[in-house]
Amino acid sequence: MTRQEPELPLSEKLAQRILDLVITGELPPGRKLSEAEFSERYDVSRNTLRETFRLLTKDGLLRHEAHRGVFVSIPTTDMILDIYRVRRIVECGSVRQGWRQHPAVRDIRRAYERALASQAQGDWQAVGSANMAYHAAVVDLSDCVRLSGLFKRVSAELRLAFGAISDPERVHASFVDMNGSILALIEAGDMAKAADAMSTYLDASERMVLKHFASQPPART
Repeated sequence: MTRQEPELPLSEKLAQRILDLVITGELPPGRKLSEAEFSERYDVSRNTLRETFRLLTKDGLLRHEAHRGVFVSIPTTDMILDIYRVRRIVECGSVRQGWRQHPAVRDIRRAYERALASQAQGDWQAVGSANMAYHAAVVDLSDCVRLSGLFKRVSAELRLAFGAISDPERVHASFVDMNGSILALIEAGDMAKAADAMSTYLDASERMVLKHFASQPPART
């Protein structure tokens, strides 16, 4: 008999939906969240919405300011360093233990192809969303539900870091090709080289984000 997961409370389900909005870039860093707008959008009471905001504030994805309201968090340098520490452990480890016939490899390829198509159209927000899907599928190589769940939260924080950079083309342009090279190694079954290439990718991505934050710290809203 298959064990069923317990039903999540409505506030936690709503938190997952808001998390998805952060990952897709619909909720950028510094955005103020309106109780009226979100309670109407999701047909929930304001009490439920406030509990959702409390959960996401506890996780650091939202911040509450007295007499001003609730805002999407703006990343700090310490947060970025922490994100990339987690990414190196999770993504490189997932690639290293993966295998080329894993079903997640198809998801990685589909995400990469979406990124290429969006790049050709100059839709850099869509490139960013495809990039998030690519790296989430990389973590799925681990066959660990808990790691995939952890990475979803990390992806939201990562999207906030990317969203704080005013030029999305600068964020994503050079990394689409790197994703293609990593995918080619995975499809060839050379997981050790793919993991090394992922480490190189993450080093370059971290340097790019930190360089921006050092030269142009995002202002608080």
